[in-house]
Amino acid sequence: MGIRVLKPTTNGQRDMSYLDNAQITAKKPTVKRLLVKGNKISGRGGHGKITIRHRGGGTAPQYRLVDFKRTEKLGIPGKISEIEYDPNRTANIALVTYVDGDKRYILAHKNAKVGDSVMTDVKVKPEEGNRMQLQNIPVGYSIYNVEITPNKGGQIVRSAGASAKLISLDGEKAQVELSSGEIRLVEKTNFASIGTVSNEERSLMRIGKAGRKRHMGRRPQVRGKAMNPVDHPHGGGEAGTSIGMRYPKTPWGAHALGVKTRRNKDTNKYILRTRHRAKKR
Repeated sequence: MGIRVLKPTTNGQRDMSYLDNAQITAKKPTVKRLLVKGNKISGRGGHGKITIRHRGGGTAPQYRLVDFKRTEKLGIPGKISEIEYDPNRTANIALVTYVDGDKRYILAHKNAKVGDSVMTDVKVKPEEGNRMQLQNIPVGYSIYNVEITPNKGGQIVRSAGASAKLISLDGEKAQVELSSGEIRLVEKTNFASIGTVSNEERSLMRIGKAGRKRHMGRRPQVRGKAMNPVDHPHGGGEAGTSIGMRYPKTPWGAHALGVKTRRNKDTNKYILRTRHRAKKR
């Protein structure tokens, strides 16, 4: 994969770049039963009122049924037959054909190629794309599509270029370091895939123009201090002054930046180190 920069023959192409998609081998989905009708993200709730701002328009791509568990194919080898683009996620997906004839989508790893073998089992050879229990993965290996809740399938480390590291198997649970710096305790019997998620150069892509963002279902965002005071706490003035407050606020007066929003206290016991670094005094 690489970044392709266009010659700016129009103003809209001046700061635009694309992924060259050299890794993708199929232009269109080849297995129709793995497709489900997609829904538009309009930002509105069941009563027709806006519940999520700055959403609307865009396309409604078909959803690809990705197998995040892969445990239904324990011990059954498979080969990657196609690598496809998925409009619903940043990573690419791979179509795996198993020896029993079944075909399923999985998250493609960084160096995935057509013809590569993949396997899911309690313990397999620690190669890229293979999936097994954390207790059988060598310490220090990069992993992705990590299972947090047993038998629920991969829940974290699924976006393009993401990876976590298995840093310890001492004690009752495995210690996994996420890309944010957080260290989390995970059951040793949970499954994870070896390697790094594909399409890692996507973060270098430049959108370039507003219309391209509208195709993604994102509407324009207006700064709070460009509004009137009745519409936003930052409003008023000539839009060139500071917000005049001790901290930024949301339109409803709550803290906007620099405040922890995590409320799930039941799972705090599984976090050994948070991603928030202690301030130096």
